[in-house]
Amino acid sequence: MTTTFPDISISTERLVLRALEEADAPAFAEMMNDELVISWTSVSHPYTEAEARAWLTEGAPAERTEGRGIVLAVTEFLTQRLVGVVQLRAADWRVRSAEAAYIIAPWARGEGYACEALLAVAQWLFQDQKFERIELRTAADNTAAQQVAQKIGCISEGVLRGAWIARGKDTEGGWQEFRTDLIVWSLLPEDLEGVADQLADSGGFTAFSDWS
Repeated sequence: MTTTFPDISISTERLVLRALEEADAPAFAEMMNDELVISWTSVSHPYTEAEARAWLTEGAPAERTEGRGIVLAVTEFLTQRLVGVVQLRAADWRVRSAEAAYIIAPWARGEGYACEALLAVAQWLFQDQKFERIELRTAADNTAAQQVAQKIGCISEGVLRGAWIARGKDTEGGWQEFRTDLIVWSLLPEDLEGVADQLADSGGFTAFSDWS
């Protein structure tokens, strides 16, 4: 049984998802130092370009080659600019399930890129890789991430109480950690039926993806 994902590229109407490259390091580091990324992830702060380069050249490729998942750069088709990152992690090759996580650069938010990228990855994972379940976990106060989960057809399954450490600015501008709940969402192949078409009908992107 195959226990690693292939080295692939996924194309949509507006995006190309591909392996991260060392040349992405400056844009990746800038994205990871955004306040919302710091707030809702466990990324180190400040996040240096050296850390970015190490992740892009060693950490991310190892996720795929060692069977844990896959990390894909999300880039604009026309400009090739780095929009964000989608990661599949904790891959269970017997159950055929994986957890999805994503980050979108601050300049690219509000354009529907998160939904477009996640749907493309889900279509590839379900159709090409024959997986049966994707899981997302969103912090209880991260309403933007919850809206993305709902838009792509995810079903809320419950709450993991006190399961995450988030960060927020204090009155003096420093970062404080606080414990928060996680909402668990799931996406099954049948949940995708009509979702991309609904987004297209509402003025979003065209329902199309291709991979190679």
